Amino acid sequence: MIPPLSDGNFVAHMEMVLDVYKQPYDPLYPVVCMDESPKQLIAEARKPVPAKPGQLARYDYEYSRRGTCNIFIANEPLVGKRMVRVTSSRKRYDWVNIS
Repeated sequence: MIPPLSDGNFVAHMEMVLDVYKQPYDPLYPVVCMDESPKQLIAEARKPVPAKPGQLARYDYEYSRRGTCNIFIANEPLVGKRMVRVTSSRKRYDWVNIS
């Protein structure tokens, strides 16, 4: 997110967060970043028309919904470690059990 030009307080706090990534690695205080992203699972409702010479393949805008999933990610940027988990739900249990 790009901060508003007149919001110096936001920029100061963002710089404090970014300074955390410059710290040397300390196994007693690991830096762990977490995020999640809900996704909709879709499939083509009609077969695409294959490409022809001089013409790109054509895909219909219509799709059929095949459910949802959540992608959870945690990483330790100072160590280069990343953990990813895909779940069908978005509950506290899913957050806790990323690794």
